[in-house]
Amino acid sequence: MNIIVCVKQTVDLQQVRVRKETREPVFDNVPLTIGNIDKNALEEAVRIREKVGGKVIAVSAGSEQLADTIKEALAMGADEAILVVSPEFEGADSGVAAAALAKAIGRVEDYSLILLGEGSADNYSGQVGPRLAEILGLPQVTYVSSLEVENDTIKAVRNLDDCFENVEVGTPAVVSVVSEINEPRIPSVTQILKAGKKPKEVFKPEDLGIEITRSIDTLSNLAPEQDRKRILFQEGADKDVASLAAALEAEGLVRR
Repeated sequence: MNIIVCVKQTVDLQQVRVRKETREPVFDNVPLTIGNIDKNALEEAVRIREKVGGKVIAVSAGSEQLADTIKEALAMGADEAILVVSPEFEGADSGVAAAALAKAIGRVEDYSLILLGEGSADNYSGQVGPRLAEILGLPQVTYVSSLEVENDTIKAVRNLDDCFENVEVGTPAVVSVVSEINEPRIPSVTQILKAGKKPKEVFKPEDLGIEITRSIDTLSNLAPEQDRKRILFQEGADKDVASLAAALEAEGLVRR
């Protein structure tokens, strides 16, 4: 069984600093890594391969540094990688990413499962999986917290917050997972050293007939300012309950 895992190159959020004066994040010299939930998808692919055999192929589209970033996926257990590299992929929207991934996946002759994280660590739009499934004409299962593959059938449990849903779908299919599905392994030194020797194909967008167009520009990623009123209310006092109701109504949060 060939399992494709789509991974995204993103900045290491643990090392992003914030300017105190402007509250803007500083991305200068921040190392690149694989998105956290993509690591869950990769871990699940490796576990399935260990049970049923086959090969795990990591697929990604990103900047010129992607060839180094993908070594993390290879060290975690991917057998090979297919990359589409261009500086234009930095900040590209989900439509561009899905189209590029679909072209790269087209280089694989046979596969049974496409895995990816439910959302990326930076934008978390949750759009790449659905768009990819639409382009490839495949069934899709989202928010998967448990996954089994038996012969040509995928059995998944979807975590929908207020309930769990059991789903069965035939292969091939696109499955996006949530972080609760597993705990990604930490590669050993030996696996890290071997990662650089694993096969990878590197393409430019023009090699695969990919046209990169931008439809979304990020103007700001700052959280909205919160102006605290610093109004104190005494719990249980009728007068303060009325004052609280009046304050909430003044803010437009409740209506009489």
